[in-house]
Amino acid sequence: MNKILAEVKERLGKPYHDFEFLLECLKDILEQNGEATIAKDIPFINDFPFKSGEEMTSKHVQLYSLVFQLVNMVEVNGAVQNRRRIENEREYHAVHGLFANNIHELLENKVSEADILKQLPETVVEPVLTAHPTEAKRATVLDHHRDLYLLLVNRENRMFSNNELLNIRHNIKLALYRIWKTGEIYLEKPDVTSELRNILHYMVNVFPEVIPVLDRRLIQAWSSCGLDKKSLLENHSFPKISFGNWVGGDRDGHPLVTDSVTAETLQSLRLNAFVVINRKLTTLVKHLSFSHHTKACSQAFQDRMEQMKTELGGHGLESYERNHGECFRQFLNLIMTKMPIALERGHATELIEEEGRYSLAKDMLEDLNLLKKELLAFGAESIAYDDVNLAIRSLETFGFHLAKLDIRQNSDFHDKAIEQLLEAAQISDNKFSEWTEEKRVAFLTKELESSRPFTHQNADLGPNASAVISCYRVVENHVSKYGTEGMGSLIVSMTRSLSDLLAVYLLAREAGLLLNTDKGLVSKLPVVPLLETIEDLQNGPEILEGFLDHPFTKRSLEHLRIEKGLETASQQIMVGYSDSNKDGGIIASQWNLYKAQFMLVELAEKHSVDLLFFHGKGGSISRGSGPTHYFIKALPYGSIKNNIRLTEQGETIAQKYENKVNAEYNLELLVANSLSKSINDNQQDRAYHPLATVLDQLAAGSKAHYEELTHEEGFVQYFRQATPIDAIETSKIGSRPAKRTGANTLDDLRAIPWVFSWSQSRYHMTSWYGVGTSFTNLKKNAPEDYKAFKEAIKDDTFIRYVLTNVDTSLAATDEEIMKEYSELVEDKSLRDKFLNLFLSELKLTRDVLFDLLGEEMHDRRKNHYYSNFLRAPLMKHLHEKQIQLLKLWRKQKGEEKTEAATATQLELMLTINAIASAMRNTG
Repeated sequence: MNKILAEVKERLGKPYHDFEFLLECLKDILEQNGEATIAKDIPFINDFPFKSGEEMTSKHVQLYSLVFQLVNMVEVNGAVQNRRRIENEREYHAVHGLFANNIHELLENKVSEADILKQLPETVVEPVLTAHPTEAKRATVLDHHRDLYLLLVNRENRMFSNNELLNIRHNIKLALYRIWKTGEIYLEKPDVTSELRNILHYMVNVFPEVIPVLDRRLIQAWSSCGLDKKSLLENHSFPKISFGNWVGGDRDGHPLVTDSVTAETLQSLRLNAFVVINRKLTTLVKHLSFSHHTKACSQAFQDRMEQMKTELGGHGLESYERNHGECFRQFLNLIMTKMPIALERGHATELIEEEGRYSLAKDMLEDLNLLKKELLAFGAESIAYDDVNLAIRSLETFGFHLAKLDIRQNSDFHDKAIEQLLEAAQISDNKFSEWTEEKRVAFLTKELESSRPFTHQNADLGPNASAVISCYRVVENHVSKYGTEGMGSLIVSMTRSLSDLLAVYLLAREAGLLLNTDKGLVSKLPVVPLLETIEDLQNGPEILEGFLDHPFTKRSLEHLRIEKGLETASQQIMVGYSDSNKDGGIIASQWNLYKAQFMLVELAEKHSVDLLFFHGKGGSISRGSGPTHYFIKALPYGSIKNNIRLTEQGETIAQKYENKVNAEYNLELLVANSLSKSINDNQQDRAYHPLATVLDQLAAGSKAHYEELTHEEGFVQYFRQATPIDAIETSKIGSRPAKRTGANTLDDLRAIPWVFSWSQSRYHMTSWYGVGTSFTNLKKNAPEDYKAFKEAIKDDTFIRYVLTNVDTSLAATDEEIMKEYSELVEDKSLRDKFLNLFLSELKLTRDVLFDLLGEEMHDRRKNHYYSNFLRAPLMKHLHEKQIQLLKLWRKQKGEEKTEAATATQLELMLTINAIASAMRNTG
């Protein structure tokens, strides 16, 4: 063991030394607080204490969980330091995927400075934060982790004296002890409000501090590539960044997201937007201490100042009088006074509606731009392009809404809502869900010619209709007051047909979300299909064709184009990575996503509409995860036409954005690669994938083999016994149920717990099953195609991205642990049948990957291999402990020993949390 550990130490380098330092700190603080017994069992700095995981106590499980979290932390910090070292020791553009790297490559490919400058402000990225039940750690624990990370980073400062370093070590020990003594897992399911608080942390405290760093890195990259930064600043050519949010708006299978929750969410987002802008303006007003009288300013500046004073009355006069002879401060004081918030000791405490206050962010933006223009005329160019730009960028990014709230609901739920509306309107033919598609579309089209609702506001409606319409009324109330800036889209989960989309227009009519224009009735908000299953992705072009061709959609898209000031009408479409993978495995999912996007773009261009793809990605390989820059480069032609939107789910939010340096890096990857992908596509002719026919074969073959497994008799029984799915379903991780309707079927189970449970038992089958068979058959039946595919791996971004993800998943798969979990299956014949299927496919897949990639795992993915190697001995014990607890828990439940089962389940959840920490993802 010591020899192997020495090899791991040497390979991992500084991150391992940081890891040992943290473990020594943990040992010290535990000993100081009377916990010497557990301190001597800390692995790596002591002898490994167990022969078997069954000997472990719950304290040891907690200890191992913390150890894995520390490994993750030092690896993130190590990656940050490595990027800095490369930028310092090599060329600035040497770090793959960042601004300098992408701009340098564009220039090398003969793209002009003017073309890049034109594309930059047209590039729009929008991460959408969600609260799917995949974040296994409590928000309080995440807070302690942030504190510890900052202290770890402080150790990098070589200016500190030995005594100062000792003080940092002392604070690190305290931070570790706080984590140790804080309960890691949720004892009660978090409510939506607590999930929103976690999202708000990033929106208020992380992203507003990261955007300025992102902009400075763009300016530095621009200059490092030999370009004139003045052109960037004078044209304000910065990419547009905004954020979305699903917490409080995503109602798909989530009964706790009520109309009042949505109303509170919208108000909370608006209030916190003013917290952000108030901080920026408070800093700016300190910096604008220039002696300059109002009378020396332009007439436009003087007129606007007088107008604001008049609008604000006594409040305006008080603000104006505060800084005599410092007109820029006086102007900014008036801007701050116009914010529609009450301030206590400089903090925004509540929203207020008063005459003279701003209602829309664009009005404040006009005033800030006027201030910037006046400072440029004054000669303070540096301040205008830096200090004032920071405030402008913050307002452009967060507005008065902080993040756009999407409203998502399932198409089946909408069907029931319409049936209940028809019933309330006393229409006898009300079985809407049973109608043919032709009848549904004809009915909806006819109804959408009229603005007459089915029912009145106080009508007694069924539960589905009431839930949808009460939510839409909240949205309508918000939109009528503040415009549509704070609203995202009305998203339809499981979109199967045109009528699923038109149905939303009809429901919106009941709540007043339609508008009468001189061209006819239109929707105030966009309706967005979510194509989740492989079948829906394949039907996507037909669904979109009908939707874009429908007169109501045409009018609505044109209305939204004019309202948003766009050159071309835009339609958003969401594609799901989770359910398509759950349907048919990774190759079928990825290829059908690629095909659907390519064909949908082609179709949208025929209708003179820009498509904005919204990628519903998760934190695991099976749910669309993978390096951001590889993901973007692998997308088909035209799928990023200036815009990209994608979900950040569960534990990936903390992994990517918990600390600001890493947050900036991940945002930069997203923006820089979206920029270059848009430009590169514009420079080329449309081209389908050159190996499309081969990929069709591979996708069909892998899907058939995957479905053969999942449809095999006894599969669900094997799955439910050989994985901890039953423990995950009853866990308190997220506020939303694990099942959509509560049925105990594979179809009803959400993709998140499906992936989560397979990863806990180290099968990871969702991201490799079917791959080995499909490639083996291709090699056997079409050797020339196989050879062409193998050759394409060198340069084809899509193929390389998919295979790299499969490779990553294989590295985390462990045959021996799979076998141990299979022993939980009571029926021996069932156990042997499915375990053999898994093991034979796994061997095939490993052999295929070796043949295609040409190296063993420890050679082709060295850092990844050694990181996994470091975790392996601890994980083995955790799995053994989890298996022991699963047996006991299931036995206690069967014997109806409720109290004992509850205590065992708590221990079981500790193992789930610890393994999730080790795997670096849940579902």
